[in-house]
Amino acid sequence: MNENTTALETLQQTADACVKCRLATTRKRVVFGEGNPQAELLFIGEGPGRQEDLTGRPFVGRSGELLTRIIENGMGVPRSTVYIANIVKCRPTVDMKMEKDRAPDPEEVACCSPYLLKQIELIAPRVIVTLGSPAAKFILKTDTGITKIRGRWHEFKGIPVMPTFHPSYVLRNGGEKSPLRKDVWEDIKLVMQKLNWPIPTQNG
Repeated sequence: MNENTTALETLQQTADACVKCRLATTRKRVVFGEGNPQAELLFIGEGPGRQEDLTGRPFVGRSGELLTRIIENGMGVPRSTVYIANIVKCRPTVDMKMEKDRAPDPEEVACCSPYLLKQIELIAPRVIVTLGSPAAKFILKTDTGITKIRGRWHEFKGIPVMPTFHPSYVLRNGGEKSPLRKDVWEDIKLVMQKLNWPIPTQNG
């Protein structure tokens, strides 16, 4: 077991016991993140949804299925070779009722984001992809919306960052046939070029 794996496991144990914010009172599971501890590519979303809260795994609901297809069918690599995490590790819901998901609020982000920042430090990816506006705004410290900043390279502590649409946004705007899928794929191709990964002729 390498040092990265050990350090991440220790960090996960701390996160699993975390009660820094009110999300700890409603969660079923802490969704720490998963993947290759030495991944070249890190995906960052905003927070867990219902399926993620039940399983303790990031991106396993409908939007997760789409992300997995982008990674495995589109990029042509196993999902396990990348790392996937969120800004907050517990599910944020409207009025804390665990019914309707929402973006994490500033207090929740302030309490939980140190876990993500430590994950980035330990994994030291070559490229970061932010999924959706909240993740992009946090990592890039910007108020500009995702539609204006996606598809262009940015930077976080020397790491190239590519913001793109969140899979759930794609699904809400046309589903599998959404024109936004082409936008996401164009962003992902730029990521693969940056990593010097071969681009498969078929994409998901």
